[in-house]
Amino acid sequence: MDVKTGFFYLFSVVLLFAAFRVITARNPVHAVLFLMLAFSQAAGVWLLLQAEFLAITLVLVYLGAVMVLFLFVVMMLDINIDSVRQGFWRHFPLAATVGALIALEMAAVLMGGFRVTEEPKIVAAAGEAAVRGGQHSNSKALGKLLYTEYLYPLQIAAVILLVAMIAAIALTLRKRKDTKHVNPSEQVRVRAEDRLQIVKLVATRPGVAEVISAEAVEEKKK
Repeated sequence: MDVKTGFFYLFSVVLLFAAFRVITARNPVHAVLFLMLAFSQAAGVWLLLQAEFLAITLVLVYLGAVMVLFLFVVMMLDINIDSVRQGFWRHFPLAATVGALIALEMAAVLMGGFRVTEEPKIVAAAGEAAVRGGQHSNSKALGKLLYTEYLYPLQIAAVILLVAMIAAIALTLRKRKDTKHVNPSEQVRVRAEDRLQIVKLVATRPGVAEVISAEAVEEKKK
């Protein structure tokens, strides 16, 4: 067994263990951390398959953005674990049925084998580059393919993502009547006399000094 095969088995074993712990961990934070470990091992498997672009994308997008967001959401939410576990056995038959159906479908696909009728364009371009120069880069071949043949679909997808981002920002900045919104510029320019106003009120009962002086006058009269 060579080094590459050893790393493949190592990444695969850790990946399967992390995926199993994702669904069996009792703490949601631990489940998210195990999911991040599973993604990192999957990126290692992609590197062994010489798909460095997919490996880097998996690390940057999922580990660097999505999983961090999930982790912060899980840590900020007050999740009651006992209330979540109450409906486990009630939904277990449906979950077991769906899981068995997915396992049967995967078994049918794997037992039938994989039949590739035509070589993908990215692999063909990488093969041609390897023949010409002795080495190739999947990222370079994918970049050439995206910015030549699929340039317009890529630009359309970028515009759609930009519109979605602007819409999300607009939804968060809209003014709602049921919230106590404070303008930061007005809050910075506030003065003490605008917030605190001293009003003189007539006393409804005598003060302590007046009571003492009245008692002293009565004692002198006696």
